[in-house]
Amino acid sequence: MSERVRILDQTVLSDNWYILNKITFEYQQKNGQWVTQSREAYDRGNGATILLHNPETDTIILTRQFRIPTYVNGNRDGSPASGMLIETCAGLLDNDSPEVAIRRETEEETGYRITDVTKVMEAYMSPGSVTEKLFFYIAHYSPNTERTIGGGIDEEEIDVLELPLSQAMQMIKTGEIRDGKTIMLLQHLWIEGFGVKGKGF
Repeated sequence: MSERVRILDQTVLSDNWYILNKITFEYQQKNGQWVTQSREAYDRGNGATILLHNPETDTIILTRQFRIPTYVNGNRDGSPASGMLIETCAGLLDNDSPEVAIRRETEEETGYRITDVTKVMEAYMSPGSVTEKLFFYIAHYSPNTERTIGGGIDEEEIDVLELPLSQAMQMIKTGEIRDGKTIMLLQHLWIEGFGVKGKGF
């Protein structure tokens, strides 16, 4: 608890999937005045995401799956692709360290078994309403990288896409890639000059 915040009450509004809390608190403004505010915060735990990159071919691995929140917010055109979102591999930590979690998620979603990952940043993705902090990673893959089936687990139906980095960057411009974490990692890879044959991290 910071010196400018006093938590007065925290009420669970829903725990049907994850936890939705209503938090009432006092907050000290810059002028020294204390005000009482109430906000809702959705707690689903922290997560990790990763972009797999082959520096020899300058290709990357992305996933594609159905996302109902995007569907109800306009991601539909009547085609079989309605509600589908192209993303970097990602998942919740589930009490694991970010590095362990992202290696697990990579194998489950893409089938690639990776060992060496490079952390590039941390970010709160929707701080106005969601508590989640996301850990961002990049890793190398190659045709020799060990693979399993991938495609997700349980009810997940995940397509694995291998694309040239240059094509993925163009897909941001055309709106084919609209996922925030994916755009961040692709732009990081591009800006840092990693999209150059043979250059490492």
